[in-house]
Amino acid sequence: MTTTEQATPKGSTLLPMAIIGTLFFVFGFITWLNGALIPFLQIVCQLTGTEALLISFSFYIAYVVMALPMSFVLNKTGYKNAMSLGLVLIAVGCFLFVPAAEAQTFLLFITAQFIVGSGLTILQTASNPYLVKIGPAETAAARISIMGLLNKGAGWLAPIVFTALVLGNFADVSAQSIEALPAAEKQVQIQQLADSLVTPYIGMGIALLILAVALRFSGLPELDLHQEDDKLDATGAAEGSILQFPQLVLGVVALFCYVGVEVIAGDTIGLAGAALNVDGHIGLTSYTMFFMVIGYTLGLLLIPRVLTQHQLLTLSAALGIILAALIPFTNPESDTLSAILWGWTGIGTLPDPITLIALMGLANAIVWPAVWPLALEGLGHFTARGSALLIMGIAGGAILPMFFGAIADSAGVLNAYWMTIPCYGFILFYAVKGCRLTKW
Repeated sequence: MTTTEQATPKGSTLLPMAIIGTLFFVFGFITWLNGALIPFLQIVCQLTGTEALLISFSFYIAYVVMALPMSFVLNKTGYKNAMSLGLVLIAVGCFLFVPAAEAQTFLLFITAQFIVGSGLTILQTASNPYLVKIGPAETAAARISIMGLLNKGAGWLAPIVFTALVLGNFADVSAQSIEALPAAEKQVQIQQLADSLVTPYIGMGIALLILAVALRFSGLPELDLHQEDDKLDATGAAEGSILQFPQLVLGVVALFCYVGVEVIAGDTIGLAGAALNVDGHIGLTSYTMFFMVIGYTLGLLLIPRVLTQHQLLTLSAALGIILAALIPFTNPESDTLSAILWGWTGIGTLPDPITLIALMGLANAIVWPAVWPLALEGLGHFTARGSALLIMGIAGGAILPMFFGAIADSAGVLNAYWMTIPCYGFILFYAVKGCRLTKW
């Protein structure tokens, strides 16, 4: 890879952190828009629930399909150019929403989502290793924790902005109210809803293009991985397959497990709340998100001043095992845990099993920022392909919740959380042993 400037741990990381922070805000905003977009397009395109979930599927499948191709693009263009290209791809996907909305064509929406996901894939593949390499390795998890805070903040903001800009004049519209209208009036209402997407997505596309140009001509230094390659060449490790690095391969499995349990903790807490007849169970995900933010903050404060990345990852995995093991045994009639944790603030308390599920967010938060620097350590020019493999670990968020659902249907939703114990167990193995392996 041709480099123009050298990014070293000794150099200032302020500018790179500010630029990458902006990109992570974009990640969060675009990703968490899916939660609002799915029910909206279900109305506009008159979809079944299963069909509506294809909107999310087409988005996340891009991470698996496009990760390795994007790594080759990354090696050819360099990290800064690749990030600019990712922003352009997302903008193209946003612009494609315009004809999709005008024609109310679901296939176009699906295509647009895939393009947006592809753009995010190259952004993630480039920006995560950039954060690892732009400063000292021992503080990499802290840098990624800062990005996690920005990402989750954008995730909180995205549905609010979508509702204000797109649904401002349609606050009372629902699938049921649309279905009750006469045929002619129904079509007019649907078209008006579809048209409301046009201006926000054009604006978002233009903003992304401006950001892409600004990034391309910014002072963001290019990564120089030649020094690592020189060290690897001395042992012959720079030759051969990317699969020769056990810390990377095992890191991919760790992230597969992590994303799976993260999605389970965030997306199934509402199902558990419904099973226990908890009021407002639809919004329970916010509790899991809150504890994830606390986890990111702790990572920022503790690494490396108090704990190393290995130590905090070990504690996180152990906490996950304990929480998952306790969930089925706690009394659903008791709210003692939430009363102790936040009941004194006046916020409503929750049954103890629901509180334990929410606390899984705390156990999950540090895993992503800790695994990345440990998995990419010493990869040299394999870094881009290693990053792509790690991104493919996101597939765990699609596969493991399906197993959770099958177990919940047969054994009960609270008992299904036991399936996360082997996942946390592997993360614990990676923290203690797997990340330290340099040879198979």
